[in-house]
Amino acid sequence: MAPSSWSRCSSSPGACSGCGETPYLKLFTQLFGGRATVANATGCSSIYGGNLPTTPWSSNKYGRGPAWSNSLFEDNAEFGLGLRLAADLHTATARRRLEALRPELGDATVDAILQAPQQYESELSQQRARVDALKALLDTMTGPLVEDLRSVADHLLRRSVWIVGGDGWAYDIGSAGVDHVLASGRNVNILVLDTEVYSNTGGQASKSTPLGAVAKFAASGKVTGKKDVAMQAIAYGNVYVARVAMGADPQQTLTAFREAEAYDGPSLILAYSHCIAHGIDMSKGLDQQYAAVNSGHWPLMRYNPVRRMADHNPFLLDSPRPRIPLRDYRAKELRFRMLMNSDPETAERLLSYGQEAVNRRWAEYEEMAMRGAERFAADARK
Repeated sequence: MAPSSWSRCSSSPGACSGCGETPYLKLFTQLFGGRATVANATGCSSIYGGNLPTTPWSSNKYGRGPAWSNSLFEDNAEFGLGLRLAADLHTATARRRLEALRPELGDATVDAILQAPQQYESELSQQRARVDALKALLDTMTGPLVEDLRSVADHLLRRSVWIVGGDGWAYDIGSAGVDHVLASGRNVNILVLDTEVYSNTGGQASKSTPLGAVAKFAASGKVTGKKDVAMQAIAYGNVYVARVAMGADPQQTLTAFREAEAYDGPSLILAYSHCIAHGIDMSKGLDQQYAAVNSGHWPLMRYNPVRRMADHNPFLLDSPRPRIPLRDYRAKELRFRMLMNSDPETAERLLSYGQEAVNRRWAEYEEMAMRGAERFAADARK
């Protein structure tokens, strides 16, 4: 569906002014909302997401929009996997019932629906038209088999299942569930709105909080590094992984969302989201996203297993080498400046370690981007 058809999408959801999370949700709604099911972990996104009428989730001019539900930190990933399993069951049921009516509907109608590719949006649009035509045909028929098929006919269109939450959920409390879903091999998409802190509960440190940042429970600066969830997911070999930042490269963000949704398997998108807890001028949040990428703090990348199956390097490094020192990026955020004001010696020590970590990770990513396909795990499901 073209973004212009989503005229009801709220431009002012009930989040903090300038929130870095909501643009990703609006983009997702515009791309896939007409056939999406969303499991939303408790947190900022569940608060402004469920606060009608000002929400980034919306219906399009046809009245179609995401089916949204909220679950807790500790079980949202499992809840979302359950939505996927239910959707798969409904689809299998619909296909069986369609096959049972083959004599009445005709081979051409049944085969066109059952054999239709449903990977890209153009193909999905054609399938929706077929399903609408099928429902119109069923309205002219009677009988128990007709009623059975009518009740599940919409499930002949591929359902897009998304599990959404923040870094407190994905990196910490719900991390085991996220790992379980990625390891399942199921066609589920996970979107992590990464603010690098527990935003909704006052700004506590999470496992996503970077080295040297000040937060609740890290008042003297966090002394452990940020967990690299992207590398953990890549290790499976059959998970689509992307690290995006809309303020740095909106086209890369759009490409990652489309590739993740089209991929027949688990996908993980880590979306850099500036936050009021960072202590920045929120009107310049996208500029700070650009600085995060430019300093190497948040390198943009995609890992696409489809490329590995075609004997190409699946690891794509989408941002250039760091062009500014980490110090310049951090100087614009209060979460780092606070430590520099209160304990300059410790701040300098942690900053030097942070710069070393940036250099190390970039060297590792760059080496991966130059490998041959055979040096990455294959997708054994294929």
